[in-house]
Amino acid sequence: MPYLLKSEPDAYSFSDLERDNETLWDGVTNPVAVRNLRGMKPGDKLIIYHTGDERQAIGTAVVASVDNSDPKVPAVRIKSGKKIARPRTLAEIKAEKLFSDSPLVSQGRLSVVPLTAEQYTWLTKS
Repeated sequence: MPYLLKSEPDAYSFSDLERDNETLWDGVTNPVAVRNLRGMKPGDKLIIYHTGDERQAIGTAVVASVDNSDPKVPAVRIKSGKKIARPRTLAEIKAEKLFSDSPLVSQGRLSVVPLTAEQYTWLTKS
């Protein structure tokens, strides 16, 4: 299942992930977002979304590993993918019918959002 991960680019940007190649995705406290992290499996596709002034899907990544041994928050390691050729803004996402029922639109503060395969494809196409 694909997911979208939100990040404030001043705190950790897609460029930082490209530089590091792999990172632990941490700092998640919202119970729904934590549940979404727990549902991840190695190989799941990810979209990295910049919040703040940018508000756009900027790049791809993949789940490298998931350690659910911590009862509070799973340790999810992600590996960098590629920049999206044509980043999709929040305004474009909201206007796209595919996202009408998405938590990305209805729960704006949710930092880990499940996506459908169709949504992932739409976000990554040029």
